[in-house]
Amino acid sequence: MKKRLVILAAIVLQGCATIETLNPTNNHVRIAHEGKQSYCKEIPRVYSGVNYNMCLLNGEPSYSENTGSKLDGVPFFVFDTAFSALADTLFLPYTITMQAQKGPIEVN
Repeated sequence: MKKRLVILAAIVLQGCATIETLNPTNNHVRIAHEGKQSYCKEIPRVYSGVNYNMCLLNGEPSYSENTGSKLDGVPFFVFDTAFSALADTLFLPYTITMQAQKGPIEVN
């Protein structure tokens, strides 16, 4: 049972926007969905997971519904935003320090 819980947590955290933006390679993160690029040029490190998900919404328009994976009709990024807000709050001391030292994260 514990092994399954650990595997499930690892799978869920792999797609978590906060985890993707905590320590990005070369201070750069790619934000795109279904081949559509985000208009965001940079995001702050403080609450970066929530900002990452907001940048998913601020992208090239699409004429077809492409909200990605869904759970009972609710797009996954809605759940991810809620969990990212919690995770971003937990990592706030770290992200404030990194924001002061390295500045915002470049996008695309």
